[in-house]
Amino acid sequence: MTTIIRPGAGILYMKVGKHAQESLADIIKRKSEEIKKAGFSMWGYGGNTCHPTTMVQPFAEDVQKSGAPIFLCMQAMDSKHEAEPLRAHEYSVDGLNWQEIPKDINVLGSRYALMIKSLREEDHVLKLHETRVAVGPNAGRVGSRYIKGRVDKACLLVDEKPELANQAETSDININLVAELVDPYSVFLRDPR
Repeated sequence: MTTIIRPGAGILYMKVGKHAQESLADIIKRKSEEIKKAGFSMWGYGGNTCHPTTMVQPFAEDVQKSGAPIFLCMQAMDSKHEAEPLRAHEYSVDGLNWQEIPKDINVLGSRYALMIKSLREEDHVLKLHETRVAVGPNAGRVGSRYIKGRVDKACLLVDEKPELANQAETSDININLVAELVDPYSVFLRDPR
């Protein structure tokens, strides 16, 4: 266990790779520069398994009540995401009230974004069988039974006492990239132009 992935920790897990025709290395470089300039960045993503208002925001608020930071733990993977690199121009915490994205931040080809204040390459091992889904209709489900097929992200709690099983279940995931989330944690994106 590490200081990030430890019993009781709340983490947001996500597979990452090429996105909107941009390599992961280029995304990391760009996001790091955005954090230097603006003090934060927006990590774009899609899919409803980490919906801003029904999943990420409630999860992050619960974790913050304990005084602990929330980390986005990312697993690098091969990806062929060829969507158009359209830039979002506005973001919203609630999907109703919109504000302009700062000019120093570019979030491309995404429906939602995580708000991050740091980004660094690190090596950690996440044992998915020692986590549980934290919110939503799958709350309580063991992480290794949830992260399968097309499910590539989740709000997870690291178990204090992992579930014992009669079968040898290993689901060790190498985490290659870590970001710390910042309030409001996750937002909606749009380009009204």
